Amino acid sequence: MTIIALVQQVNIAEKLKNATDSSYQTGVIIGSFVPFVILIGLAYWMYSSAKKRDKNG
Repeated sequence: MTIIALVQQVNIAEKLKNATDSSYQTGVIIGSFVPFVILIGLAYWMYSSAKKRDKNG
C-alpha cells in the first residue's frame, strides 16, 4: 500500500508550472480540494446523524 501511495502523490506546483493554459490550472486546483470537501461533508453527516441518534434515544 505504501508503494501505491508514493506513486499517487502529485506535485501540484510542478503541474501548475507546466500548465498549458489557465483552465488547466483551475482544474488542478479544484481537483486538489475535492477530497477535502468530501471528507468535510462525510464528517458533518456523521456528526449530524450521531446528534439525531442521541436526541432520539
